[in-house]
Amino acid sequence: MWSNLKTKHYAVRERTILDLFDETRGDDFSVETAYMRFDYSKTNIDVPTRKMLITLADDAGVAARRDAMFSGKKINETEGRAVLHTALRNLDGSPVIVDGIDVMPKVLATLERLFIYANEIRQSNITDVVNIGIGGSDLGPAMAVQALSPYQNGLRCHFVSNVDGANIADVLCELDAKKTLVIVASKTFTTIETMTNARTARVWMKKNGGDISAQFVALSSNLEKTAEFGIPPERVFGFEDWVGGRYSIWGPIGLSIMLAIGSDNFRDFLRGAEEMDRHFCDTKGAANMPLMLALTGIWHRQICGFISHAVLPYDQRLVLLPSYLQQLEMESNGKSVTMDGSSLTLESGPLVWGAPGTNGQHAFYQLLHQGTTVIPCEFMIAAKGHETELSHHHDLLVANCLAQSEALMRGRSLNDARALLVDKFNGPELCRQAAHRVFSGNRPSTTLMYPKLDPFTLGQIIALYEHRVFVEGVILGINSFDQWGVELGKELAMALQPIVIGKQTADTKDSSTKSLVAYLHRQRI
Repeated sequence: MWSNLKTKHYAVRERTILDLFDETRGDDFSVETAYMRFDYSKTNIDVPTRKMLITLADDAGVAARRDAMFSGKKINETEGRAVLHTALRNLDGSPVIVDGIDVMPKVLATLERLFIYANEIRQSNITDVVNIGIGGSDLGPAMAVQALSPYQNGLRCHFVSNVDGANIADVLCELDAKKTLVIVASKTFTTIETMTNARTARVWMKKNGGDISAQFVALSSNLEKTAEFGIPPERVFGFEDWVGGRYSIWGPIGLSIMLAIGSDNFRDFLRGAEEMDRHFCDTKGAANMPLMLALTGIWHRQICGFISHAVLPYDQRLVLLPSYLQQLEMESNGKSVTMDGSSLTLESGPLVWGAPGTNGQHAFYQLLHQGTTVIPCEFMIAAKGHETELSHHHDLLVANCLAQSEALMRGRSLNDARALLVDKFNGPELCRQAAHRVFSGNRPSTTLMYPKLDPFTLGQIIALYEHRVFVEGVILGINSFDQWGVELGKELAMALQPIVIGKQTADTKDSSTKSLVAYLHRQRI
């Protein structure tokens, strides 16, 4: 099927997206559920191409792999683990069996413990929460707390991730240690960046009159390490190895979200994801939203050869979503080896980046419209904002979002550019000036539209993208649930630390590293 798709792409390479449009294309190439609409009509996918892409997914065994994931099979084969972040939002408690044991009673009991604890803190004298974590223990909660700010009531949440001391110093300097709760999020309680920051926070709290045993909470499965740190077991919330870091927002790692928006809203967040899970499992073919989002990505990356895609939420509160999806997609599918250990002969996942509109329009959209590299764009927009008295702002926001996707597709011809300038220039100068105002167009984009950004909708969006990543990984034949690529740098950093502080020489290092260390030491004299 790969060769058929590439042949198809070659055959229609001169065709524009506009050539495909008729009165029904907008509906025919959209997926709509009761809660959102995904429009991929502004891509160069036609009916035969869509059929081939769906066949590609069928041939790859996406449905069987999906069912294996949801049922608790160990599809993370390189680590011998199940992949069950979906169990964390399985609110009806239907059995999920891992190694002969139903995991749902423990999942629901932990969730209830978290809700009780969050409610206690929300009713206490605590005014600020500091979440210390990195990667999935930071990006997800930070993104969701920012996105759901209209649903917050009282508690202020702060996030520390970088081992750079400036990060934690800037957060703690404004806080009252006696009214601050510190969350340390690390499954192993050994993550170097997280534990360095946690120890600094512990010193700060002790120095400023806080109670470490009462004001520190651990999200970890290592009870021995948490006890050594000084956190009592009743303030430790663990999770299983079948929850990967970048998929962990739905359970204990989401404690800061619960504290910010309350248990009822967090339950709605889980319900949204659970609803997307049902849709993903129960809907077939072109009506399946995660499948079509993934197949659009496969078409653009593997067949069209586009190396990147931009995530463009037209919602300032989703400012961190591009970074969150960057980790989700690039850490999951940035692989070069297939499940059987052979080299990947296809392209790995794309570079993912982006920023909220309309800010991005005044930063990098120039390249999106007129650059020599085509970058597919993924727009997101709510039909309604939260600020009813500022509805005219939202109307302008929506107009900009829709206009950008249209402009990317439609472009502007040289003749149209000349017509705009004919009253100002003539002759060679007209030609020169007009050339700068030409837009090639035919640049693909998709649009995800939903009624309003609330906890339920955010849960849907995140689950939609999780399943998109899963489908793409299955089609590529890779493991989307490990991340060995982050390990080598960690190992080398540990070896370099004694060299950095001068306890060892850099003699065994390359000349670049040696010269950088020498410069470092000279600057510290």
